[in-house]
Amino acid sequence: MNKDSKIYVAGHRGMVGSALVRSLKARGYSNILTRTHSELDLTRQRDVESFFESERPEYVFLAAAKVGGILANDTYKAEFIYKNIMIAANIINAARGTAVRKLLNLGSSCIYPKYAEQPMKEEALLTGVLEPTNEPYAIAKISALKLCRYYNEQYGTNFISVMPTNLYGPNDNFNLETAHAFPALMRKFYLAKLLENNDIEKIKKDLQRYPLGFGLDKELNRDDMASVRQNLVKIGITNAYVLLWGAGEPYREFLHVDDLAEAGIFLMEHYNYGDIGEFVNVGTGTDIKIKDLAELIKQTIGFEGRIKYDCSRPDGTPRKLLDVNKMRRMGWEAKITLPKGIEITYDWYLRNNFQE
Repeated sequence: MNKDSKIYVAGHRGMVGSALVRSLKARGYSNILTRTHSELDLTRQRDVESFFESERPEYVFLAAAKVGGILANDTYKAEFIYKNIMIAANIINAARGTAVRKLLNLGSSCIYPKYAEQPMKEEALLTGVLEPTNEPYAIAKISALKLCRYYNEQYGTNFISVMPTNLYGPNDNFNLETAHAFPALMRKFYLAKLLENNDIEKIKKDLQRYPLGFGLDKELNRDDMASVRQNLVKIGITNAYVLLWGAGEPYREFLHVDDLAEAGIFLMEHYNYGDIGEFVNVGTGTDIKIKDLAELIKQTIGFEGRIKYDCSRPDGTPRKLLDVNKMRRMGWEAKITLPKGIEITYDWYLRNNFQE
């Protein structure tokens, strides 16, 4: 890529897309093309094709997706498979039709079988059954990487795919109904700390900034602390304890989104499909129990209460650690440690919460 190449970042308002835009600008790329959902609905094939025909991007980062945690994946199965398949198919096909020079497709580690051998190598794809709670999303992501592969084989395109591990960082989704584990933990402990301190104004500010989900926002009176406490306790947030889903025993690997953005740009600058193969894992190579992650976040935020676990709720896949040796051989490794990443993300969360 040249510094003035026309680069389209699909999903630029999301966590991954916004990190890509930040990293591209920091590296001096000046011709970055974006569209909001209201400007371009990526599930509509004709609109996507029209956009590619008129704008003719040279490089594409496919970071747009419908995402969410266990509850969202398990509740909105049809939406997750339909929207993610449509977004990927429309962009990949339009990129081929307008001779895009290179496309980077962002996937997810949920593509791997539920009981894949750990750490998970790229070769483990389609060797076993998927985790049922996120199977629709996983199938959509598998479809996208296969589209890239077969378009490359049939049409000679240069579409590469990366499979990142669990991501966290600025612009994450903090709606407690649809959030992934990391942002949900951070917000729960933050609200519990505010309850602990009886900090009414900051609680009101937080509830104005982000929805709670679960239908609670309609019945919530932000100006009435009794109403606030009653609704927060329904989702396990009190001044004495925070209730978390599952037993906290599964292991997860976490990668700061800025590291993923750096990895994606590194690959776009230096590697082609022939060098990478079907796809490559991007992660840290280390994992942590969810209960230990919860303790780290709790300590960073300074909540003094207890952690309780609802073992009637699903834990999901027991372990999801990526084998990242392929990326290491290419010359890239993650730089942001988990403790540092938690601090960075919490600092961003506080600053974002109190922006006017």
